[in-house]
Amino acid sequence: MASNTSSLKFFSLLISSLAIVQMAIADPDILTDFVAPPNGTVDANFFTFTGMRVLVGDAEPKNFTVLKATMAEFPALNGQSVSYAVLEFPSGTTNPPHTHPRSAELLFLVGGTLEVGFVDTKNNLFTQTLKAGDLFVFPKGLVHFQYNPDSQNPALAISSFGSASAGTVSIPTTLFATNIDDNVLALSFKTDVPTIQKLKAGFAPKP
Repeated sequence: MASNTSSLKFFSLLISSLAIVQMAIADPDILTDFVAPPNGTVDANFFTFTGMRVLVGDAEPKNFTVLKATMAEFPALNGQSVSYAVLEFPSGTTNPPHTHPRSAELLFLVGGTLEVGFVDTKNNLFTQTLKAGDLFVFPKGLVHFQYNPDSQNPALAISSFGSASAGTVSIPTTLFATNIDDNVLALSFKTDVPTIQKLKAGFAPKP
């Protein structure tokens, strides 16, 4: 029994160490002004991202929408430890509980109202109702959410991150769309397997 306990502690320590190392090297310091693309071609276009132009004069979306400018969409951000997102909330929509494992999030509410919140590692819930012009910070790695409670008006927010690849882990999708065993989820949520299966059905790909 003692041997098994020691092995478990070692395994947990190893996993934790790997996670810390992965987070530490998410945005390494670079030894050049910027990271050039593989083809070596660099001009002003390389440092310009036009993906947000769709916001100008475009119709409001019917569902919650995120437009990202991360290293994946904007390679010039590689090594710069910064990224950006525009969040559009039609009335009554939410950005479900999620985390960003590699960065805090600083949200600026451009228009409308939002109910926001996060849960810390002691299970304390911090919530706030934001009005246009307000800023709110979601600490790195903590579960958080945003919700537009207004039944008539949309909300628009801009979020900045201290990483070129902050990452997003959606809690509902992670739990119910990744083939975690139904029995594990039923026991964890203190419910039954049929209930878990109904929840999973809501995340099944639509034909």
